[in-house]
Amino acid sequence: MEPKLDLTKEYGLVLEGGGAKGAYQIGAWKALKEAGVKIRGVSGTSVGALNGALICMDDLERAENLWANISYSQIMDVDDELMGRLFDKTQKTPELWRETLKEVFRMLGVGGMDITPLRRLIEENIDEEVIRSSPMDFYSCTYSLTDRKELNVDMKTVPEGQMKDMLLASAYLPGFKNEKLHGKTYVDGGATNVLPMDVLLEHGYQDLILLRIFGVGREKRVSIPEGVSVTEIAPDVNLGSTLQFDAARSRRNMRLGYYDALRVIYGLQGKIYYVEQTQEECYYLKQLIQAAPEARSSLLEAYELNQEPPQELREFLEVLLPLLAAELKLPKDWTYSSLYLAILEHTARLCKVPRYRVYTVQELLEETRARIRQGRLPERLPDYARLILDLAPGHEEEG
Repeated sequence: MEPKLDLTKEYGLVLEGGGAKGAYQIGAWKALKEAGVKIRGVSGTSVGALNGALICMDDLERAENLWANISYSQIMDVDDELMGRLFDKTQKTPELWRETLKEVFRMLGVGGMDITPLRRLIEENIDEEVIRSSPMDFYSCTYSLTDRKELNVDMKTVPEGQMKDMLLASAYLPGFKNEKLHGKTYVDGGATNVLPMDVLLEHGYQDLILLRIFGVGREKRVSIPEGVSVTEIAPDVNLGSTLQFDAARSRRNMRLGYYDALRVIYGLQGKIYYVEQTQEECYYLKQLIQAAPEARSSLLEAYELNQEPPQELREFLEVLLPLLAAELKLPKDWTYSSLYLAILEHTARLCKVPRYRVYTVQELLEETRARIRQGRLPERLPDYARLILDLAPGHEEEG
């Protein structure tokens, strides 16, 4: 695949705050690193600052292992089973919910949740010496309650031995026990700047990559100067709760971040799948026009449109295809390629084709057909699926 992102440039990486959702950023970083994207500097808030430290250390293996094995008790002094019940939607009977909340409030105690484990995690995984010797710039965002102001900290200039404390200062989420650090009280940087792109802009960065996780906090309005390019890598599905430090969900979010980053780096198409699309627009129009006559007739009949030639083709192109585009919730400026791919993606999802892989259009089509031949499909495919699968109405391929 040919990258669409300019690999000759050096980028500033902006890591949004968002607690447990941060695994997504490590997956995205892995894809950027594999593609050879040059990172000149990093700014991060809360978990974004912690991930930023790992990126400055250039220790992908450590970052992946940390997130793949994360647990509630590595962040807070809590019972993992209890916290798992709190976020398990399948077990929320009123009685269990009351019992769980009662125990959570007990653990909150006076002053908030004890985060001694988070301090230990930072101590064990962050190497201040390696970060100081890194060629990358590194900034973290926090808010000083003592000074009543936002602090954008150049982490390489903090006094020796205080870097880890400043990372903790950026990550004091609401509900965490807040202890003074070097005589001052801090709160999570997301309170004032959850997406600190302004920090890198102020330091002259011209090309930014934002790793979004949509954490709770204030997103500053930032004016993008002329000549500055901003590329965004962001999920289109829910990453879970800010406090959902669950290993299985983190592994899923890392994988999602990896493939979402591939989508941006290589210009992959698709809303559900990751599709390398190399054909011109006329190819997809031809594919739709040449659909099995039975499939076209069936659809025209279903929408009560004229099936008699020569009116039939005009009805198909000017009426039926726009109706299908609307049904599939495509934008008003949809194209034949976007319609074809939407039909293919929705059909593939119904047939439970694995999502996390880069496909060509033909590969995704063949994988979908293979699933149908194996009988791995819903009771009834939507009529529009037959436009691309060459199946007669009411007939599914059998193995």
